[in-house]
Amino acid sequence: VEDAIRLNASALAVQVFIGGEFETQSIHNLTRLVDAGNRYGIPVLGVTAVGKNMTRDARYFRLACRICAELGAHFVKTYYVAEGFETVTASCPVPVIMAGGKKLPELDALTMAYRAVEQGAAGVDMGRNIFQSDDPRAMITAVRKVVHENVPPEEALALYEDMKKRSKSPLQ
Repeated sequence: VEDAIRLNASALAVQVFIGGEFETQSIHNLTRLVDAGNRYGIPVLGVTAVGKNMTRDARYFRLACRICAELGAHFVKTYYVAEGFETVTASCPVPVIMAGGKKLPELDALTMAYRAVEQGAAGVDMGRNIFQSDDPRAMITAVRKVVHENVPPEEALALYEDMKKRSKSPLQ
């Protein structure tokens, strides 16, 4: 926590493995981090982790998100599921952030972000879907338009393609 304060971090994050081999240890990590964060006024993000053999459905994510929130996480990051994501966000008493997950084609990633926000996510946390795209600057701009301006995925993709084309133009 002292390092986070020194770096002027906006939040702290910890993965929680509900139903996994290290569930108990990860829950203890969350509660200790929440206590420390509260002591210094730094919010904590609970990240719902999934292992290879763990179920990845709305029922599991509802439970995992709710546990993180009830143990003090100020907001929760979880994966998008096509069936029932709105029940995940509705059942969690703190804001839910959608995890970007594996690399997808740009339209698929933008569509997932759009649907997640439409179904109650407070935002998205995309890594590889941005930095592994052909033009990360264009992709983060397109994601921002989807999340903050409710721009439809197809329109955001057109913006991405236009920005990508212009960034490779010899005139710029």
